[in-house]
Amino acid sequence: MALLDLLGRRWAMRILWELREDSYPTFRELQQRCDGISSSVLADRLRELGQADLVENTGEGYLLTEQGRTLRETLLHLDEWASRWQPRAED
Repeated sequence: MALLDLLGRRWAMRILWELREDSYPTFRELQQRCDGISSSVLADRLRELGQADLVENTGEGYLLTEQGRTLRETLLHLDEWASRWQPRAED
């Protein structure tokens, strides 16, 4: 439940999405990629994701940790499932 709480926070999934590739965006670059995120919210989410060992700051920029990359792969499976999902039609 702790992970779902973290991932459910505003902008958390977007930040992880923006870090999906092996680039090292700086704070400012990441803020630009996440259209409309305030610097204080971005700092809070990066801190929380860092405390969860999902994101780290290399000094050159931010990237997913090993656990973050594993989570990315797991979420890709969920995305595949969601693309096939057909909710039951309401009666």
